[in-house]
Amino acid sequence: MTHAVQTNQIQLITYVDRLSGGKITDLHRLLQGQLAGLFDAVHLLPFYPPIDGEDAGFDPTDHTVVDSRLGSWADIERLAADYPIMADMIVNHMSAQSPQFLDVLQQGESSPYWPLFLTRDKVFGQQPDQAQLDAIYRPRPTPCFTDIRLANGDTKAFWTTFTANQIDIDVTSAQGEAYLQAILQRFTDHGVKYIRLDAAGYAIKKAGSSCFMLPETFEFIEKLSKQAKARGMTCLVEIHGYHKTQIEIAKRCDMVYDFALPPLVLHTIFSGSAYALKTWLDIAPRNCITVLDTHDGIGIVDAADYQGAAGLLTDPELDSLVEKIHHNSGGSSKLATGNAANNVDLYQVNCSFYDALGRNNEHYLLARAIQLFCPGISQIYYGGLLAAENDVALLKKTAVGRDINRPYFDESSLQLALQKPVVKALMKLIQLRRTLQAFDGDFSQTLAPNLYQLNWQHGGHQASLSLQLDSLTATLAWQHQGQAAQQLQLADLLVY
Repeated sequence: MTHAVQTNQIQLITYVDRLSGGKITDLHRLLQGQLAGLFDAVHLLPFYPPIDGEDAGFDPTDHTVVDSRLGSWADIERLAADYPIMADMIVNHMSAQSPQFLDVLQQGESSPYWPLFLTRDKVFGQQPDQAQLDAIYRPRPTPCFTDIRLANGDTKAFWTTFTANQIDIDVTSAQGEAYLQAILQRFTDHGVKYIRLDAAGYAIKKAGSSCFMLPETFEFIEKLSKQAKARGMTCLVEIHGYHKTQIEIAKRCDMVYDFALPPLVLHTIFSGSAYALKTWLDIAPRNCITVLDTHDGIGIVDAADYQGAAGLLTDPELDSLVEKIHHNSGGSSKLATGNAANNVDLYQVNCSFYDALGRNNEHYLLARAIQLFCPGISQIYYGGLLAAENDVALLKKTAVGRDINRPYFDESSLQLALQKPVVKALMKLIQLRRTLQAFDGDFSQTLAPNLYQLNWQHGGHQASLSLQLDSLTATLAWQHQGQAAQQLQLADLLVY
């Protein structure tokens, strides 16, 4: 059901307040000021209340309003007039502090919102089979159910896939469907162009299954994507999982994330081998958004094996990659990963991409160049744009693992970051990339024993990135139709 999406573009992904230091209007001014000419669109991470909740807005109390500390829907509309906006549609859960769930706590099964939320017995009955419970796929070290006491004294086991403050929605109920439609309508009314289906892989639960990416889940995603398309919106599905699952999802929606790319880029730089990366790019969906870092961690599961089927990297290669990240970060990533911190995925490493590469400017710029030459829409995370280091102080303050790569910038720290040589170089690289019409055409790649090359051609326009694998040095070459060919050593963009 996929339809054409203009993929020759670069998007920014950011929290409003953590980059701008203020409101939507402040971010708008920044995009038209010091960040002018860099981005074609903006993914605004959750701007619903509370933006400072347990999961940085991914636990909304009201998914249809803008947190007043950031501004209003009118501000969103004004921003959307200049930059197409992507917004998160959190389909799996809502906050335990939402008015709907608070009503459930008070009235129990008499609440009109009772059908909106998912309890264990709705799926498994009053006497669940332990083997079926053990089969549930878990992305977190925490239990998938939380016993919550109602006002009448009864205790119910509610589904809480991610945290106890994020109560799972029964998306198959009439109330669940109405809830999702209300969000779509609000997005439609205020000019949102792209929607990101957050945690969609967990939305459908069925006894006797893993409750993750079931055939019914594919149907749910396809149905919701069609509804968004009918409203003029493009749908991006966010799922971490086996790489072949991403390929199948891509056939049934507008766009998917290329979450396999970050570990493969790191592996290429750490090992000096591009074989795994080339193998993936030979088969990867083209209707994708590429990332190196996001508000979540660096996905490991996306390159791993699954139930005996080979992954893009072997277990020893993944183990080596994870240990290298921990080493490069001086051990700070270990403080935020696995069971070491609350609210983290078991299969991700929480670390800024800059720290994952040991704050090596040349290697970091190379990683970004590879991303920008891969097929798909390139999405640059605000922390990645500013080469942010691990925010250990914020991690210690919140005890939320992902916060190590969710830094807050104010005017002073933002200006300091923009003066970093690696940030200036990345901005030059983005600006150059946006001038090259070759990216409107066809992608190809070649791999020789010591040379990996990513190529684009569109009519008489050409562009290539050539990587010497032994030295990890790279050359950019391009030619506009009817003009002389040009080339540049990637490292020359760095001026210290």
